[in-house]
Amino acid sequence: MQSRLRRCAEAALVSVGLVIAGCATALAQDAAAAPPPPAIDTGDTAWMLTSSVLVLAMLVPGLALFYAGMVRKKNALSVLMQCVFAAGILSVIWIAVGYTLAFTEGNPFFGGFSKVMLAGIEPGTPGPLTPTIPEFVFVMFQLTFAIITPVIALGGPADRMKFSAAMIFVSLWVVLVYAPVAHMVWGPGGFLSAAGVLDFAGGTVVHINSAVAGLLAAIIIGKRTGAGTAEMVPHNLALTMIGGSLLWVGWFGFNVGSVLSAGVGTGITMINTHLATAAAVVSWTLTEWLFKGKPSLLGAVSGAVAGLVAITPACGFVSVNAALIIGLAAGIICYWGVTGFKRMFGYDDALDVWGVHGMGGILGALLTGVFAMESIGGAGKKGLLDGNPDQVITQLYGVGVTIAWCGVVSLIVLLLIKFTIGLRVTKEQEQEGLDLALHGEQFHD
Repeated sequence: MQSRLRRCAEAALVSVGLVIAGCATALAQDAAAAPPPPAIDTGDTAWMLTSSVLVLAMLVPGLALFYAGMVRKKNALSVLMQCVFAAGILSVIWIAVGYTLAFTEGNPFFGGFSKVMLAGIEPGTPGPLTPTIPEFVFVMFQLTFAIITPVIALGGPADRMKFSAAMIFVSLWVVLVYAPVAHMVWGPGGFLSAAGVLDFAGGTVVHINSAVAGLLAAIIIGKRTGAGTAEMVPHNLALTMIGGSLLWVGWFGFNVGSVLSAGVGTGITMINTHLATAAAVVSWTLTEWLFKGKPSLLGAVSGAVAGLVAITPACGFVSVNAALIIGLAAGIICYWGVTGFKRMFGYDDALDVWGVHGMGGILGALLTGVFAMESIGGAGKKGLLDGNPDQVITQLYGVGVTIAWCGVVSLIVLLLIKFTIGLRVTKEQEQEGLDLALHGEQFHD
């Protein structure tokens, strides 16, 4: 009897052991078959942190100094104030609601509200669009884009726009225009992304978008008092040179950071960014020299910005040869944009936002459709010269949608402000200068 019980117990133990072993084997097989969870890459994270700082420096102090040097001396501090305060208020808005509207699941035009005030994002957790860096780093990187874009637009109505009106405008604009266009181009399920529009780092989202807003603001607010008769030359080109140089350097964060890693795409993106910029400096300067008889520092710096703008949508998709062509074309086209085109239509875009960012952005977007190469940009990223002539039409469609969305919404926002608190300072304030009239301060050399 005892031996029989012993044999039964042994058999039961063997059965249990076999079950446990089978379960362990199955679990091990499942673990081996399942893909490993995303892991934070310290190299990618370090580069994206650096890129975020570089792009932040493009606004404060880069764009701030670039713009401040180009306005009249009595308005220089007002431009600096707009840049600094906008950097603050737009950062708060981006964290509160801008990021979630741009980069979460929603519909083809807007994201959802699942990440209002960055709800649900944990430290050290990668985002759905950035598997190798913490999502907080991606939020910060995209924040720097969101705060500089509306401020670029303020160059159009510079010298005569109320500080209060300017800050209300950029605050509404970043939510109603920038975030939706960013979602359409870069967000999950975005309308323009689904249509196949290529925009590596912001030709549509940043440059065409801000240029349309700046041009509309300049037209609606009206020309500066004395525009066309009084002398309105830049008061301090040294500031403009310093600011433009900071833009050139910071743009490597803008474009190369858009690779979203420290991987193989960074090299070609960096070379393309620099070469196009250098080429545009040369072509703008030579064109100006030819037509005006003298090369100018303002022209050379403006050429650099034109090249940077034009290569932005293309930098990660095209060859070095294409980048050279894009830069050379940008210098010539944007020079004409701030001279011939501007004279032709007679608008007073004070700091030539449309001529540089608008025309440069459109040129770059369309040439992306010509020169994009699948071997550089990845599957499906091919343009006219790589056997996909339809990409140029797709790029033109993306430009049109961006202009339409930005134009309609910006017009509504501008008119709303105009007929409530007003857009423009008084004639007396404009003559006195915005520095003293609005801020009680003066610029001293």
